[in-house]
Amino acid sequence: MKKSSFVALVLGTISGVLFALGMCMALVSEWNSFKPGIVIGCVGVVLAIITLLLWRKMENKQPIKLSGRAVLVAVVGIIGALALGVGMCFVMVWEKLVLGIVVGLIGIIVLLALIPIVKGLK
Repeated sequence: MKKSSFVALVLGTISGVLFALGMCMALVSEWNSFKPGIVIGCVGVVLAIITLLLWRKMENKQPIKLSGRAVLVAVVGIIGALALGVGMCFVMVWEKLVLGIVVGLIGIIVLLALIPIVKGLK
């Protein structure tokens, strides 16, 4: 394993755990830790961005150039992930099984739509 891959693996894992823990702290009302959860979640996001930039520098890759297509891919990914998460919340938190399954499936379909958007159709 290359050094850059190992560094990205460790930092990516730490940032993912921080983000997940922060979101759990913010969203589980029994914990009464909304504001600290938001802070820890934001630290996880910032660490993920730093990990990406550090990994690209270690791999001697060009900086990421933002284009309309890259923004579209990011927006579609965010919408799909949020729809999937909201569907899970409908099922697990608000006990609305059918609506949660429908919203979750829509999120999965939107995420699957990323494949032809990124790779294209031949």
